[in-house]
Amino acid sequence: MRWFFFLLLSVISLDRFTKQLAIIFLRDTGESITIIPGLFSLTYAENRGIAFGMEFLPPAVLLTLTTIIVSGVIIYTLTRGNRQPLFLGSFGLIAGGGIGNLIDRFTTGRVVDFLYFDLYRGELFGHWIALWPIFNVADSAITIGACMLIIFNSRIFPDSTAAGENNVC
Repeated sequence: MRWFFFLLLSVISLDRFTKQLAIIFLRDTGESITIIPGLFSLTYAENRGIAFGMEFLPPAVLLTLTTIIVSGVIIYTLTRGNRQPLFLGSFGLIAGGGIGNLIDRFTTGRVVDFLYFDLYRGELFGHWIALWPIFNVADSAITIGACMLIIFNSRIFPDSTAAGENNVC
């Protein structure tokens, strides 16, 4: 269980720290800091919506829904008997990222984003698009945790039949 809380608190701390740096060094200047020319930069943005900036719920509903989801992830993790590092790690990343973004939503009503990969920006089928949105450490933790659940599904949630249990009467 220590692994879960370690990752949860580490993600929250790193997310808060990096967002504060983005506010201090990027927000007021309006400038981007290029890390890898033409590919990666630090660019300040605020997001009132959910993933990829989609805004389809009122802020109060989004805040409530996010709180319910994060609470559900934490309760699920604490009440399960599974203490495998992959289980605790994936849910620790998801819960930590969720709380990191929840803090932003609760305090300002929007999430601070600043990591930008410029994979493609331009016309596609007659519409201007940017292929990848600006995101933050919390978003990354949620994504990595969710990918771990998908990739390591059989190890995180071992099939009871594979363990030799037979539920047939």
